[in-house]
Amino acid sequence: MLETDPQGFLCRREDWTPAAAEAMAAVDGIVLGAEHWEIIEFCRSYYAEYGLIPIMRILARAIARRLGEDKGRSRYLYRLFPEGPVRQASRYAGLPKPPSCI
Repeated sequence: MLETDPQGFLCRREDWTPAAAEAMAAVDGIVLGAEHWEIIEFCRSYYAEYGLIPIMRILARAIARRLGEDKGRSRYLYRLFPEGPVRQASRYAGLPKPPSCI
């Protein structure tokens, strides 16, 4: 069992593994496919580079620049992460809770 806060974010980032992400997604009824992993890995690399989790608008622009316009669209991101792309992808990526999330 991984220790999480009440909103499902890992208490210790070092506990993150791909299997942990799969387990968190399964609780939400999501099976992570290649499209999900592309965004999760993007979020992890963005956080490693900048030390922060961007708000949705900035995240979408950064994804569009790096992965293509279609993948940076809100509709695409919400299809993958229906509870909110920033929040849900960050949780699956083992990142801290974004400050923009209540």
